[in-house]
Amino acid sequence: MESGKQLTGTLALAVFSAVLGSLQFGYSLGVINAPQKVIEQHYGRSLGVLPEEPLLLSENGTETEKQEVHPSVVMYWSLSVSIFSIGGVVSSFLVGFIGDLRGRVKGMLMVNVLAVIAGLLMVMAKMWKPHVMVIAGRCVMGFYCGLSSGLVPMYIGEIAPMAYRGALGTLHQLATVTGILLSQVLGLEFLLGNDYYWPLLLGLSGAPAVLQSLLLPLCPESPRYLYIKRGMVEEAKKSLRRLKGEYDPSADLEEMRREKEEVEKEAQVSIAVLVRSSLYRQQLFVALMMHLSQQLSGINAIFYYSTAIFERAGVTQPIYATIGVGVLNTVFTMVSVALVDRAGRRTLTLIGLGGMCICAVAMTVGLVYLSVYSWMSYVSMSAIFLFVCFFEIGPGPIPWFIVAELFSQGPRPAALALAGCTNWTSNFIIGMTFPYIEALCGSYVFILFAVLLFGFTVFTYLRVPETKGKTFEEIAAVFKKGRQQTPGTRKTGTGTGTGTSTELEQLKSDSHA
Repeated sequence: MESGKQLTGTLALAVFSAVLGSLQFGYSLGVINAPQKVIEQHYGRSLGVLPEEPLLLSENGTETEKQEVHPSVVMYWSLSVSIFSIGGVVSSFLVGFIGDLRGRVKGMLMVNVLAVIAGLLMVMAKMWKPHVMVIAGRCVMGFYCGLSSGLVPMYIGEIAPMAYRGALGTLHQLATVTGILLSQVLGLEFLLGNDYYWPLLLGLSGAPAVLQSLLLPLCPESPRYLYIKRGMVEEAKKSLRRLKGEYDPSADLEEMRREKEEVEKEAQVSIAVLVRSSLYRQQLFVALMMHLSQQLSGINAIFYYSTAIFERAGVTQPIYATIGVGVLNTVFTMVSVALVDRAGRRTLTLIGLGGMCICAVAMTVGLVYLSVYSWMSYVSMSAIFLFVCFFEIGPGPIPWFIVAELFSQGPRPAALALAGCTNWTSNFIIGMTFPYIEALCGSYVFILFAVLLFGFTVFTYLRVPETKGKTFEEIAAVFKKGRQQTPGTRKTGTGTGTGTSTELEQLKSDSHA
């Protein structure tokens, strides 16, 4: 059995191939930040609200800022940024369907078509109306990313050996932040973030899909999918041996057999059933709150508007400070990869959220007193950097894979779809409303996030269980116990089981209906 602990070459290849999808997700998130002014000019010219000849940009693009940006350009621009999230919201509902249709690997292969189409649309942006091409490309890319941000954690969660489940699950986030960093570096004015190359910069977001399409056919299908979903025992055995090397898979197969029995009791759970059922209510509440805490922590406000925040704090070359944030982001996600199976999910999430809450307060203080004390700019900048570090220790990576851990095979796809949808929707809302909230609250905007973060920290402390080193069965048992021990009743063999089993019968008839 010991050799089942090894990380084999095939497992490494499978995880690497899968997280190329996350790299693409990160690249698409970050790419739109740097070339904003250049693209706005193209929009303006195409819409006929700007003169045809390109304005000469000075060293850091100050010439154009004196001009007011035309309202229609602002509208098309914010749509270019936010349509990405709309695509993600819509497609995140299809994650379970696509994952179960032909398997996780073929599912990831199928959706790559979307990424390539999106990349081509954006590369060819100058050939037709740039605003239409970019918005169409971003929409299709969002649709792709919504699917991939669900399929990748699902596949990795199912193929990872238990001892490495957290570390491998965190790689989804590591690839995402690496993608963000890559897009920030390539977006520098002397590389691709200029008048001539910006369509290529945007279109490159489809490149990882091409590499992934070449590698995925070499990857084994998820043994859990083969055994539990399709009942292919021999194929599951083969897949396990490919993933873990030559070892005796009987213990793993036994665990899957038990889970399959549970699943057959459970029936396939649709999203509607999952929302209504009191059986999964606690897990679902925890899963959705974890995703909300990731988005409503204000991290995206920092990513989307970091350059502007650094300008306010008096940095002369804000784009490099933003890249600094990207580097820290990546480094601290690596720290999380190292710690998550040792320190545990719950502990890291608590440290992360608590630390971010303190940083948000410090950032506010720094921004408010900036005009009084010049050294306050260092306070708000350190707070930004630390905020990002705390985010990547826990609240960044953990929600993505803990959802796969909280649910058994039956409700897992539906739960991942709902969690993904919650994540994308809150991402969209923050992206759209933050500029307005900032205009309203001025320097006090991060106090709002501090309050939310405090709430999320308390919630995590009270309600989120530790999932480190537990099998999927044991995690489900934690919630079952919580459900059954209502105050005033002791757990008896008969009394509490009946409620659960009748609910299961009810669920089965619901899903057959």
